[in-house]
Amino acid sequence: MSVDPQLGALLSQIEGGPSLATLGPEQGREMLRNVFAGIAMNRPLEVGSVEETTVPGGDGERDARIYRPQGEGPWPTLLFVHGGGFTIGDLEGYDWQCRILCEGAGCVVVTSDYRLAPEDPFPAGLDDARAALRWTFDNAAELGGDPRRVAIGGDSAGGNFSAVLAQEFRDSDPGLIAQLLIYPATNMTHTEDDAPASMTENAEGYFLTLEDMVWFQEQYLAADADPADPRLSPALADDLSGLAPAVVATAGYDPLRDDGQAYAEALAAAGNEVRDLRFESMIHGFFALGPISDGAEAASQEMIAAFRGLIHPS
Repeated sequence: MSVDPQLGALLSQIEGGPSLATLGPEQGREMLRNVFAGIAMNRPLEVGSVEETTVPGGDGERDARIYRPQGEGPWPTLLFVHGGGFTIGDLEGYDWQCRILCEGAGCVVVTSDYRLAPEDPFPAGLDDARAALRWTFDNAAELGGDPRRVAIGGDSAGGNFSAVLAQEFRDSDPGLIAQLLIYPATNMTHTEDDAPASMTENAEGYFLTLEDMVWFQEQYLAADADPADPRLSPALADDLSGLAPAVVATAGYDPLRDDGQAYAEALAAAGNEVRDLRFESMIHGFFALGPISDGAEAASQEMIAAFRGLIHPS
């Protein structure tokens, strides 16, 4: 199957542009924010309410937003962790994704900034996400949610954090009811000799490039970090059993496709409930691209419906 034609038109527009490695962190952050926010303007989306707040982080308060559905709660509550290669991404750029999750899944969405590399390498961002998840459990009732119906999710780097925290909170009480892993990064140990096929097949030309991935990893890993640490590579954890039910969404034209697929299969093999969704004509980042691509919109809605099925069991 070829790439979605509307996404293909977008790829043609950005072909030949500077790479994130060339732009550097500050310009990369501005670019992603402007691209995502600009695309979202094509489809304004109202929810019940949006509240600006702060939540605890690993080293102090972090800016956060609370999205509530229309109607009466209590609703399930989702901590959504944005992507961006651990280096870029912010609340403003991910506003539309949080809105479509809030509306489509019928849940309170909590999202917060976290410290970014290279200024704050591993494990700073993960520490912030962990603190935000604890805060979400502690405050779910006050947010209009239910402290016994808390889920975690994120895309790309946020999917990495979500997978890691789903493992860390496996035995918590109350525990997580679901995890939403959108084209997650799950294994940082690959070398040129053992890279999965998707990293070579989709190395360039499909929004996220292999050059970008290498650069992101260089920014995020501290000098003494071990890529095989399960806090970096959740796929390498010794035990994947007993985890929250998962939706794992991957894209056919994504360098991360095979790692996400392998993680979904490993979760299922360990006895977990997994809804494994592969969207063959999609690219990395499709969850932000629904306003300009009917295919991306359909894929996003199918993914959200699968997640809704986990957090609103019949």
